Amino acid sequence: MQKQLLASIALVAGTAVANPLTIYTYDSFVAEWGPGPQIEANFEQKCGCDVEFVALADGVSLLNRLRIEGDDTKADIVLGIDNALLADARKTGQVAEHTVDTSELVVPGGWAHNDFVPFDYGQFAFVYDSERVSNPPTSLAELIDSDLSVVYMDPRTSTVGAGLLYWMKSVFGEQAGDKWAALADNTTTVTQGWSDAYYGIFMEGGADAVLSYVTSPAYHIEYEDETRFKAMPFSEGHYQQIEVAFVTHASQQAELANDFLQYLVSPEAQSIIPTTNWMFPVHPEAELPASFEQLITPADILMFDEDDVANERSNWVREWLNAAS
Repeated sequence: MQKQLLASIALVAGTAVANPLTIYTYDSFVAEWGPGPQIEANFEQKCGCDVEFVALADGVSLLNRLRIEGDDTKADIVLGIDNALLADARKTGQVAEHTVDTSELVVPGGWAHNDFVPFDYGQFAFVYDSERVSNPPTSLAELIDSDLSVVYMDPRTSTVGAGLLYWMKSVFGEQAGDKWAALADNTTTVTQGWSDAYYGIFMEGGADAVLSYVTSPAYHIEYEDETRFKAMPFSEGHYQQIEVAFVTHASQQAELANDFLQYLVSPEAQSIIPTTNWMFPVHPEAELPASFEQLITPADILMFDEDDVANERSNWVREWLNAAS
């Protein structure tokens, strides 16, 4: 597979590519500490082409821009929407089938889509400081009923916040509204994005727990040699996010775009993901840092079908708004 990828890239590199390979993605992916710069440099060296990232806020922003641009979009690839947005992405009319070999990739729950390529995944969790919280809740219900202060993100503006929306609904069903109202009693604030909540409030001591990922403690272990930040393992299970990329119908460089996606899921690129995007890689041969051995293992993986999410999201958001206010 690797030899075929290199041969394909070499063939494309031997032809003149008039325009850069344009990839729409979210801003943290292309930050200096994110995976984008390394992946871009590595792929450009292999293909002899120019990769240009266009950074937006998150997956919702990516789809909004694609809807507005339509067939006039400059994007060859959209990278960074998640499994909850697949149906919405298809409605743009810009999702093309890919030619990437995904047979070796491993995603909890499996993967059977021929238009989206998964490149990482993770489960949502509430992270706490074990030096401040000595007896953390062991379930989502227990957290809601506790006196711990929490901060999370707005599900209308953040894919992480939307993850909590689906998590609450998958655990509590018709009782979700009542649970949102109970959670409001100990919610410090609701932020627009993840970084505002995590670094702007939680790390400054403004809340006892913050909505994040089971992988978040690994960052503190790797770069701060700090083990006091931990994820709460919940008995009901944890909702899973899978991040994907796709080639656009508007792309005039579909072959090169597919080569990039094939590289994105190669062991080399996948080994960059854990310590830059702080998610699990989808290729089983990707290298994992030792810090990942200290992460919690969810009791269960929770996920809605993407069509259910597309059909019900507005109702669930309305339920959250009514209860949280």
